[in-house]
Amino acid sequence: MKNFNILAIGLLSGLTVMTGCKDSFLEVESHTQDFVETYYTTEEHISQSLVAAYSPMEWNDWNGSQYNPQNVMSDIMGDDIYPGGQSATDNQYWHLMANYSAIPTNCMAGIWSNMYSGVKRSNDLIKYANESRDVLTDAEYNEWTSEARVLRAYYYNMLWKFYGNIPFYFENLSAPFFAEQLQADQVYENVIADLEEVLALKALPTKWDDDNLGRVNLYTGYMLYAEMVMYQNDESRYQKALGYMNEIISDSEYDLVADYASIWESTGEWSSESIFEVNYTDNMSVRGWGSGDAIIAGGTVFPRLCGCPYAIGELGTDDGWGFAPVRAATWNMFAEGDTRREGSILDVRAYTEGNSEFTPRYENTGFWIGKYYAYSKNVARASGDKQLNYNNNLRIYRYAETLLNAAELLLKTGGAASTATDYVNRVRTRAGVEALSNVTVDDVLNERHLEFVGEGKRYWDLVRSGKAASVLVASNEIDGLWRNKAWTADKKYLPIPYTELAADPNLTQNPGY
Repeated sequence: MKNFNILAIGLLSGLTVMTGCKDSFLEVESHTQDFVETYYTTEEHISQSLVAAYSPMEWNDWNGSQYNPQNVMSDIMGDDIYPGGQSATDNQYWHLMANYSAIPTNCMAGIWSNMYSGVKRSNDLIKYANESRDVLTDAEYNEWTSEARVLRAYYYNMLWKFYGNIPFYFENLSAPFFAEQLQADQVYENVIADLEEVLALKALPTKWDDDNLGRVNLYTGYMLYAEMVMYQNDESRYQKALGYMNEIISDSEYDLVADYASIWESTGEWSSESIFEVNYTDNMSVRGWGSGDAIIAGGTVFPRLCGCPYAIGELGTDDGWGFAPVRAATWNMFAEGDTRREGSILDVRAYTEGNSEFTPRYENTGFWIGKYYAYSKNVARASGDKQLNYNNNLRIYRYAETLLNAAELLLKTGGAASTATDYVNRVRTRAGVEALSNVTVDDVLNERHLEFVGEGKRYWDLVRSGKAASVLVASNEIDGLWRNKAWTADKKYLPIPYTELAADPNLTQNPGY
């Protein structure tokens, strides 16, 4: 369901008034616009700034200038997905990233700008709420500012993981708009401490009602906390993260759904397994190539971007653009009968191989990310360009990850190994594969690999576990394709885009670039 309108509203705030000489006929007074200082002083208008704080979550698929779907931006640096496209120069920064060869003048800049927009807008809500405390009830104030702080942590988490050493601020900047650049570890400490504080308030519900689906809840914050703590390998906070996972596990409102493939259907959105999703809708979505609505409309281009360039009538699919083909090795890693294989990956070889009407694109394998495929039914209601307005929600946190997080944290903190084994086997049983005995941390990491194909988890797991250097190697023998450069520790972070360095002389480029 997609009833929460926060992600479908465009908020325009051109709030200026022009004045000239003392002659009255030159004095201009706006009757339709207000100053920012007076506009965001009512409950209604402050709520609009909360709407604005959510909007950047939708932008990473395409912000009008770059395609940056966050799951694929992660996965092309891992070992499951190729960049693809028409050639090695099509979305060239994808190919450079996949080969650990990104350069400041040709790199992923969209997530940088999108996520900083989110930081700024989250700070705005907090500022306006604090300045107009008297117009909000205690419940509204605590709830809205908690939402904004969790959102801000979410945005900083992506900036921290992708770019590492970044400008950091919890209060918006004034001219000349330069923020202190913190080291990655400092960014982590600032964000995680603030997240701990806001989670302790417990001002957010553990689950929103149907009219508010799409808003971050308390468990969104718990999952974000565990993700950051585990990526940082912060042993001092493992027990707290485990406690958060246990709270979710003990909540009867959340559980695994029986059919893995159903998770990715429109009817599977916001199921009992869903902890947080980014909402998209095709319902009257007006996003268009020339409409200027690239970042404010409700639909997503991701399914068209990352699909086979051939419409398959028997499957009800539209033609895609050929990006993000899945490796054959990824298809082959699943055990026979594991329902996650067909639930995660769409195999179209039977429809394309030997078909004279099909022209394969670069790095074609015949396998595609089935979780977000371009099915015609998912864009049927769009009033804008059909290619840009699919209704596929982006799944961010699922209950399966809660179980696997808890299993890993139990093993790392000396907790009950039998409970960790049970959590892993709950995930495996749902997938239709045999149970394991006495699971290890490596078993949990392998289960995450199988469970989260195409969800943007694998690369970060390899980095945090210390396995990246041995797994992400240079090779032209895997699938007859792959990368020409190996991952090294100095490629943990992407380069800071040159445009940002040019705008702020105080910024220092990440090492290795």
